[in-house]
Amino acid sequence: MKRNYLFFTLILLSVSSCTKFLDTKPTDFLSPTTYYQNESQLTASLVGVYDILGSTNVYARHYIARLGMEADEGFYNTDAVVTGPQVYNFSPSDTYIGGFWNDLYVGINRANNLLASVNNNTQIAQAFRDQVRGETLFLRAYYYFLLVQNFGGVPLILDPTLSTENVSVPRSTAKQVYEKIIADMEAAEPLVASINTLGFGGRVSKSAVRGILARVCLYMAGNPVNDLSKYKEASFWAKKVMDDGDAGHVLNPNFTQVFMNYAQDKYDIKESIWEVEFWGNVAGAYNETGQVGAWIGITSTNTTIIGQAYGFLNCTSKLYKSYEAQDIRKDLSIAPYVYTAAGGKTNYTSTTDASLYTRNVGKYRREWELVTPRSANATPTNFPILRFADVLLMYAEAENEVNGSPTPPALDALNLVRQRAHATLYTGANTITSKSDFHDKIIDERSRELCFEALRKPDLIRWGIFVPTMKGVASLMSQQNATNFYSLAYRNVSDRNLLFPIPSKDMSLNSALVQNPGW
Repeated sequence: MKRNYLFFTLILLSVSSCTKFLDTKPTDFLSPTTYYQNESQLTASLVGVYDILGSTNVYARHYIARLGMEADEGFYNTDAVVTGPQVYNFSPSDTYIGGFWNDLYVGINRANNLLASVNNNTQIAQAFRDQVRGETLFLRAYYYFLLVQNFGGVPLILDPTLSTENVSVPRSTAKQVYEKIIADMEAAEPLVASINTLGFGGRVSKSAVRGILARVCLYMAGNPVNDLSKYKEASFWAKKVMDDGDAGHVLNPNFTQVFMNYAQDKYDIKESIWEVEFWGNVAGAYNETGQVGAWIGITSTNTTIIGQAYGFLNCTSKLYKSYEAQDIRKDLSIAPYVYTAAGGKTNYTSTTDASLYTRNVGKYRREWELVTPRSANATPTNFPILRFADVLLMYAEAENEVNGSPTPPALDALNLVRQRAHATLYTGANTITSKSDFHDKIIDERSRELCFEALRKPDLIRWGIFVPTMKGVASLMSQQNATNFYSLAYRNVSDRNLLFPIPSKDMSLNSALVQNPGW
């Protein structure tokens, strides 16, 4: 989807003649008090709220490649980097952490401004205003979700920031933040459009709200809040996605095609429920590129056939060996080859323990892009936030927790994911009957299916196993004689890394803030 960076409180945007929702262009500077008077202005303001998803500090680059979300699935592979969040050696003044925090609060403030003014002109159709309000409520809640996952309790700012005075806002507890997230998302659910009405996954739909609500509830049920009642709500919201006959969500039978679609601006709304959209090649006057496929993808020095790619993330042997031999996800998720300087491919032949650590992430490949000429290190590839496979696995996990053992529907949901992958099904003599065994299977399956989709570190934290899991990888890498700097992140990690530090700048500006433990 075509999008543009919007400075919401300063820049007036109008919708251009293009039919795509987020195709907008800046036109003038106006006071917010005279804005929000027609559908075009509301749409342009809503675009400003969406824009944060594709910012450099969030899904375009740093959150997916430099903030360590890959956890035990992979690692930052260059020996030139010995400090930073990607190797768990950084301070509260780190620019990536500060940028992530700042961008999310910029999005929240844009949302607050729009929510305060969406009904300025009651002559605009109520249905249109309701949809704008629903999407804005959800996006604000999602930005708070990213904050509470990574920083714990944060200041809940729910009104426009109109003055530099009275900026000392204390942190709400993580529980309070989660409660507000759920309340706003539940309020948004009846207001937003169905995914079939929208026709693409770049805009918030009922399916997206329901699926993310399932995710939020799972996280609230886990560490550090541990509200076990939320497992039942997680099951409820995931089931609503699964049972929506109009949306008809199903898994794409071709696992590779799911990720090719992201590189080619193709929408499969049956599987890909919500995605961050990127577009262009920085060659023209308009573009909104990211680094999906370049920073997180297969390294390439070829600038014409493939496109330049740094390929900063490699995979662990733990991830590689978690797949059965026949599991088709392995050679899609983990690169089975390297690109040559001429744009060809050379297959890996060695599967020794040490050699497995040299393989890049394979899910995002520049060779699939259709936009030409290739841009150096900038890509049009979208990034998945929510896939139907995730919904199935969340439902299976929640059902197991609610019922104390895996129910037949929970097993069916897990087996649907494994069936597409050609993995052995948990049926007959291979079925699972105990709660703990099923939980362990979910832990492994989420990694096999959802690796490098910015979910692993938060998953491990909510399960209460992040630090021991990371230390286990460090030990394994030592035993397998992996290159020493590959294990840097795993050796550095400690209990303080369960949360990011509150950025130093914000600690200075907001005297009511209290720093996270260990920072």
